[in-house]
Amino acid sequence: MLNELEYLPNGFLDVEANALHSVLPGPTLIHLPGRRDAPLFVSILLHGNEDTGLKAMQAVLKKYQNQPLPRALSLFIGNIDAAREGVRRLEGQLDYNRVWSSDADASSAEHRMMRKVVRIMTQRGVFASIDIHNNTGLNPHYACVNRLDDAFLHLATMFSRIVVYFTDPKGVQSEAFAQLCPSVTLECGKPGGAGGVEHAAAYVEGALHLSGFPAHPVANHDLDLFHTVAVVTIPESTSLSVGKSASDLCLEENIDHYNFRELAPGTRLGTVASGGAVPLHARNEAGKETGNHYFEIRDGTLVTRRPVMPAMLTRDVKIIRQDCLCYLMERLERKA
Repeated sequence: MLNELEYLPNGFLDVEANALHSVLPGPTLIHLPGRRDAPLFVSILLHGNEDTGLKAMQAVLKKYQNQPLPRALSLFIGNIDAAREGVRRLEGQLDYNRVWSSDADASSAEHRMMRKVVRIMTQRGVFASIDIHNNTGLNPHYACVNRLDDAFLHLATMFSRIVVYFTDPKGVQSEAFAQLCPSVTLECGKPGGAGGVEHAAAYVEGALHLSGFPAHPVANHDLDLFHTVAVVTIPESTSLSVGKSASDLCLEENIDHYNFRELAPGTRLGTVASGGAVPLHARNEAGKETGNHYFEIRDGTLVTRRPVMPAMLTRDVKIIRQDCLCYLMERLERKA
């Protein structure tokens, strides 16, 4: 059930993510007034172990405790049950950043709740949308968009010159709100990482001060633009480890050091216990299997077959199982 409030509940500004259940009964949408009426929408804790968004919003709201916000704000706090346990999602629970689809067959309670959030924000004339995340591997701070429109890119480059354009996975918050307004996903590094909270808080405050978006395009020299071309997953039937050899696939100990590096063909990713097919799947935007296009096995070693740039590689096997091993990207050149 969606909890909707027009005020900040007592204790919210100081509570830790794992204690939010003592302040909020469940997923909650909080509306706060500001000097400009069209609200900025911010979603946090769609994954319960990613608390930078909560801490950033607490910092912003503390600053404006005794003065009006520059713009109305609608804040959605997502998976409070998973936050209580410090995990991305509970076992058997749907991923809160995969349930924003408007498809008629998406009929779970979570899908219905997210559709209600979208309806509410449509009625309120949402100005822009920001979804704040962390990741588990070594990654720079970067922004993601689902549209290459100028307003989306302006919103993204306010956070980072590194911008990733993606259309898969489906059902994400940013894609749902891209139908309504400029929307962006912020990737703020690891929870507790250097500067993540401060960076996100400064960004949200800057977005609250926006009166609109520039009409001119973002200059190419101000932007490192990448396009996600495949999502890499490990089959459930494949046993997996990191830095240990007793599994079907053993990934390199420091596999996450490859994030946002352009890997040459032949780059070693791990070892395989036996010969045969490549022990992973790579699905392109059309849903086609492309694993053999990017990877191959050489003498019991999993290596890249062509130049690739991964993002979100992680050493956390549970996260790999719940989500994916990584995303593969290519540089995207825009027409001048």
